[in-house]
Amino acid sequence: MMSDKSPSVIVMRGITKRFGSVVANDNVFFTLQKGEIHGLLGENGAGKTTLMNILYGLHQPDSGEILINGVHSHIKSPHDAIARGIGMVHQHFMQVPTFTVIDNVILGLQPFYRPALDRRHARQRLLEIAHLYGLSIDPDAYIWQLSVGDRQRVEIIKALYRNVRILILDEPTSVLTPQESEDLFHTLRRLVENGLSVVFITHNLEEALAITDRITVLRNGKAMATLPSVHATKEELASLMVGRQVLFDIPTLDLPDVSVNEVLSVEKLSVKGDRGSLAVRTVSFSVHQGEIVGIAGVDGNGQSELIQVLAGLRAPYEGRFFIKGREMTNASPREILQAGVGYIPENLEDALIPSFSLLENAVLDTHYTPPFSRNGVLDFRNIVRHARALIQSHDVRVPDEMAKAAVLSGGNKQKFIVARALARNPQLLIAAHPTRGIDIGAEEYIRNLLLQKRKEGMAILLVSTKLDEIMSLSDRILVMERGRIMGEMLREEATIERIGMLMAGSEA
Repeated sequence: MMSDKSPSVIVMRGITKRFGSVVANDNVFFTLQKGEIHGLLGENGAGKTTLMNILYGLHQPDSGEILINGVHSHIKSPHDAIARGIGMVHQHFMQVPTFTVIDNVILGLQPFYRPALDRRHARQRLLEIAHLYGLSIDPDAYIWQLSVGDRQRVEIIKALYRNVRILILDEPTSVLTPQESEDLFHTLRRLVENGLSVVFITHNLEEALAITDRITVLRNGKAMATLPSVHATKEELASLMVGRQVLFDIPTLDLPDVSVNEVLSVEKLSVKGDRGSLAVRTVSFSVHQGEIVGIAGVDGNGQSELIQVLAGLRAPYEGRFFIKGREMTNASPREILQAGVGYIPENLEDALIPSFSLLENAVLDTHYTPPFSRNGVLDFRNIVRHARALIQSHDVRVPDEMAKAAVLSGGNKQKFIVARALARNPQLLIAAHPTRGIDIGAEEYIRNLLLQKRKEGMAILLVSTKLDEIMSLSDRILVMERGRIMGEMLREEATIERIGMLMAGSEA
């Protein structure tokens, strides 16, 4: 129900948008009131970003109307949107890393080189905006020198510099530490206190309940409900998102005896990143049978390089690692798979070939082994059986095994990748961001599946930026920051505050 206390600064009526045969938005009604933070909640692919891209002028609706402060408006481009007081901070920042903060803020507003007086005026205005909204930033710092949280502040300042009164944030906390997220929430409250209105796009239920005044839930392109946040529950929102009851209580399992059955041992491992500098610095840890070890940290702190080495995709700079006591430091990906390792890559692009059918994708890492190949000849009957079994046993929603991987939703792709990794019954599973960007239903399924495999004795190395996932699934938690292990703790010792401090580089 809409509140009568504040006027609507945005009204979107009957918005429909199709991309080919896919209906991204289906007759959506959405309102934004002055001085509110309105959460736009939904699964991946529910139509949240598409709806806001229409409001920001990046897409044109097939039907429907938009009213801004009661005036019918046709927003043809982001330039039109900004002129009408609408700004958007995208999930992936649009910045020039080699430019300074002030240069990025004024980029596009005027010729880059102007008399120094103009730049002094721009710098002074930036500082005034930063002070008013509590956005501490150095105007003369280069973007590449800034933390992710600071870079996000730059994007918000850029919008405010353009005099926007309506700010759209697309998944703004996905790359932030808990402390940076709290800083962002404080900033958003300052914004609405000063009369701005905010749309907060997210699929995170806790965030939506914590920061928003009202929440609109989208499912399959339709607006299912709009309700006051103060009266909403996590269970109710989840049910609206996925169309069924979602179980949030993850069963507690007894801690394993980690004194025996070491499956993975990493000793003083250092790894160089793509730019030649050390991305992983003298890391040591172990994972035992029947144990989930979680690695927490903000993206870009060495997790990717570490798991690439363990999967045989990158050579280490120094150090070594062992699987079941056998050194595998410079082994190939095939040798590591044959040693009993399953691998869920962090990017879908590294796991599936979109133009291949699920039949072909099902055996990408096993096509050369019986029963899928005999004397160098593929046995398609067994491959078909295997692909069908993966699809059916893990409830992958797809017409049949001949469908191209490209047509699957993110959640179904991820379920298929997990199913393929587990099909070999590995002794060690390296799970990199196994629920990143997927809907809450697929997330629930994958988390419970990991717990079941752990109960059956599988050793699991879990890498995730989701603290709730790390804290609910892991027996032990490691925190990485700038390539180092900043701390290790048992699940019962972990708190969000302690992990957050370690993620930010402070000793807990």
